[in-house]
This record gives sequence, C-alpha cells and structure tokens, in this order.
Amino acid sequence: MDKWSKWLPFPDPRSLDYISAPFGLGVYELRRSDTKKYIIRGKGKNCALRMSSLLPPPLGQGTRKNENKRIYTMKHLKKIEYRCCACPTDSDAKELETKLNREKPCLFPT
Repeated sequence: MDKWSKWLPFPDPRSLDYISAPFGLGVYELRRSDTKKYIIRGKGKNCALRMSSLLPPPLGQGTRKNENKRIYTMKHLKKIEYRCCACPTDSDAKELETKLNREKPCLFPT
C-alpha cells in the first residue's frame, strides 16, 4: 500500500519556507488547492530536490526540460499544494508514477 504524506501548501522560498519531502526515492504530486486539478507528478531520487526544480532560478535547484512548468508553478504558487510517497526502489517509484499518470492526468504530463 502506498503511504502518502498529507497535502501541504507548496513552500515559497522567498518566505524561507521549505519542502518537506523524502530525501530518497519517491513520487510527488502537485495540484491546485482551489480546483483540485493535478498539475504535475514525477519520481525522483531525491523528491525534495526534484520538486524544488519546479521553481525558477535562483529560487529552485536542479534542471527542468520544460520552462513552462517553472513559470506556471511560480505564477500560481499560493494555490499549489503537494504530497509525496517514499518508495523503496526506483522500479517501485516508476510503477507508481505510471499507474497514477493513467488514472489521474496532469496539466504537465511526464
């Protein structure tokens, strides 16, 4: 069974907020708190670092192939919430991400 964190407001690093997420393997989801529509989900070897790449530099870390994800996240930051699920292996994370992508489409598919 998947053990997800509670939905939390996506942090604003300008307010010195921080992402509470696994430092290891896991899957994350972001959605709009007002519409409950999913924005993006993904897997990462370090969920906290991977989610921080959804913010534009210098606020975020890491890289993204799609700058539109960063622009959208920053524009709607006050209405975005996230949750995470730690996974024991990379294949478990990939399997969970694939399953969720089939069941709950996102604005930015991975």
